[in-house]
Amino acid sequence: MALLIAGVVLWTLAHLFPAVAPAVRANLAGKFGDGPYKGLFAIDIVIALGLIIYGWKTAIPTTLYAPPVVSDKIPLAFMILAIILFVASSLPNNLKRFVRHPQMAAILCWGIAHLVTNGDSRSVVLFGGLSVWAALEVFFINKRDGEWQRPSAVPLMKDIIAGIIATTVFAAIVYFHTALFGVPAISA
Repeated sequence: MALLIAGVVLWTLAHLFPAVAPAVRANLAGKFGDGPYKGLFAIDIVIALGLIIYGWKTAIPTTLYAPPVVSDKIPLAFMILAIILFVASSLPNNLKRFVRHPQMAAILCWGIAHLVTNGDSRSVVLFGGLSVWAALEVFFINKRDGEWQRPSAVPLMKDIIAGIIATTVFAAIVYFHTALFGVPAISA
């Protein structure tokens, strides 16, 4: 469990650093160069992911709570929303006019969906930890960047394209979830 916790903490600290200490980040990038700074950041993220994956596989989960008895539709709805938000964060679309941080909102939806269906210690560390990171990230980015300047509207076709991509990604996740993670995304 220690490796999983270390991975989540390392991921969180690396991602929060530019929002919490932008002057220090700029100073380091100026001192070492932007490319080397980004390279060190990437190495940190790869190490964090390695710790998370290996930590998850080797952790012996203990039950912390019994997941609430809810329909599969609730976590499924959160996951659909998470995929839509995550895809929207990378493409031009009108959702960005209403959600300032779609990628962080996606992480929160993903975390909630998994915490509703998993009550074990490693799930709480991973899904709860990354949800806390996403919430902190939103707070610190908003504090750093100030008032939100909403993007301009884009043609409806951009929303349709984002929707098609999100639907395809969601279908792939549902299809491959058992092979990748050992449990079906939708119970039979």
